[in-house]
Amino acid sequence: MTVSVPAERLVRWAANFEARHGATVCAVDGGGLRGTAADGSTFTARLPFDAEYDGPAEPASFAQAVVAPAEWGILLVRKGGFAVARLCGMELAEHKIGQRHVQGRTKAGGQSQQRFARRRGNQARQAFEAAAEHAARILRPGPVVTGGDRAAVDEVLADPRLSGLVVLAPWLSVPDPKRAVLDQAVRDAASVRVLVVNR
Repeated sequence: MTVSVPAERLVRWAANFEARHGATVCAVDGGGLRGTAADGSTFTARLPFDAEYDGPAEPASFAQAVVAPAEWGILLVRKGGFAVARLCGMELAEHKIGQRHVQGRTKAGGQSQQRFARRRGNQARQAFEAAAEHAARILRPGPVVTGGDRAAVDEVLADPRLSGLVVLAPWLSVPDPKRAVLDQAVRDAASVRVLVVNR
């Protein structure tokens, strides 16, 4: 399983891992920090923003290596809305959250169903165009973390004005974007991703 651990909690997380699984030996492996416990369980921690780690093989040093880019962005898109944010480090510099009504599916058949499907498609397209418009205004070329609905995000990123964006891991699974969802997405994007294999 993969868990997100904020940098400030990583040392305690590693101590809890060791308490559960026995003495743990850490090593730097492939740009991440790998821990192997006495019972054979392992964890592999990766820095956010696709950064590579090559420091000391200890959780405290690894946690100190978590640094947000000087400028980066978040783009969250679902059929029901979007959130776009530009950040300087971990501070929001500018953001926009938009809600769009996209009609749900109908049980009506025949021409009614086709008419509703066309309307739904038009509403979704308008929502994606609005998201692209705000993304082009707010974001700068460079790193961006994305999430929401993959097809919707792909549709927005197809806008030529966004060709300078570099999409970084992780993919964020989010509900319809609201301010609380955006704030949590920022924290998740900057968290350490830890793959845990329990024995």
